[in-house]
Amino acid sequence: MFIVKDGYYYVGIMLVVAVITFFTLGAKLAVIPLVLALYFAYFFRDFHRVTPPDEHILYAPADGTVMKVEEIDEDEYLCCKCKKVTIFLSVFNVHTNRAPLGGEIKYQRYTVGGFIPADDKRATFMNERHALGVDNGEFQYMVIQVAGLLARRIVSWVTLGHQLKQGETYGMIKFGSSTELIVPEHVEICVKKGQTVTGGITVIGRM
Repeated sequence: MFIVKDGYYYVGIMLVVAVITFFTLGAKLAVIPLVLALYFAYFFRDFHRVTPPDEHILYAPADGTVMKVEEIDEDEYLCCKCKKVTIFLSVFNVHTNRAPLGGEIKYQRYTVGGFIPADDKRATFMNERHALGVDNGEFQYMVIQVAGLLARRIVSWVTLGHQLKQGETYGMIKFGSSTELIVPEHVEICVKKGQTVTGGITVIGRM
């Protein structure tokens, strides 16, 4: 386990506040920022995971709980009938996102929006979101990071032209969110609503 680089800012600020509070207001009040520092260290944790490479498998793009598995008409990148799996990430889940399958990022779009709860069905259309379209030459899919009620910052460490490796960490959403995986309709979905999944480990679909 380790802390992702974006977390050092939050942990550091809370530790500084804890020290200042200790010397000015006393030890009891200093406990509050110290506990927050520990929580931020917990929230921004990640794990070194080994994703078995397999070009016929799509792994979960995030840790969390499957909220929905549905059929949609996708008109943003794939432009065909598709299946969409929505994963809800609580504030207790690891919040990094991982590539379900390797390939080149051919599409990227950041959409400004609102911050209604991630488990609200309107969040997909109304909330701030960041979409990536990935193509490995034979297969295309989309992953979408959707902000939530507390999630006010979508982070991406990749951009157009980047060659994603299967299981590679490509970004995160801070403080509660959802991640969507959209694939063509011929893909067999291997998870169901209510199931807990682990990013880069749980098989979410087979081709």
